[in-house]
Amino acid sequence: MGRTTRGAGVAALLALALAACSPTITGGWDEEGAQTGYVSGDRSVVTWDAPDREGPVEIAGTDFAGTAVDVADWRGDVVVLNTWYAQCPPCRAEAPDLVAFAEDYADAGVHVLGINSTDDAGAAQAFERTFAIPYPSVHDADGAAIAALQGIVPVQAVPTTVVLDADGLVAARVLGVIDPSTLRTVVDDLLAEDAG
Repeated sequence: MGRTTRGAGVAALLALALAACSPTITGGWDEEGAQTGYVSGDRSVVTWDAPDREGPVEIAGTDFAGTAVDVADWRGDVVVLNTWYAQCPPCRAEAPDLVAFAEDYADAGVHVLGINSTDDAGAAQAFERTFAIPYPSVHDADGAAIAALQGIVPVQAVPTTVVLDADGLVAARVLGVIDPSTLRTVVDDLLAEDAG
């Protein structure tokens, strides 16, 4: 092998290795350098006052059972959107808190919708059974739901939780695992807004 060919081969391997190490919405590295399959959020919370909110967010699709879901049907209610996939460790960690939240707020007219752009129906439904998820998740294989959010608010990690006000406008975003008390405070404030 000539020197030029060998140099090109080494450069190609180096480029491939660097590309494999680059984090994306569905790939990243943990503190020990192991590939984790997600970009870890920092739990940062951003909230927007009513005059500064953007949207409305338009997400429609089918859940993993094939049932149509459209957030526009929930206008007038607070909606919590949560990106996840079955093998995401922080998604698994926050699932029990989201289940408890969804059950506690169901009678208050608050809706929770998962968004899964990664899993097939089998993996997603196994996750939903394992954690007894009481709310639907959009099967976002084409990425349309994530794109709808990205046009309004950056979704830079999995999980990300976005809270919509009664008009479908983005009121809050949390990157990474949601703190249940933070979610409850944000939603309680929005419910008080609607009541006022």
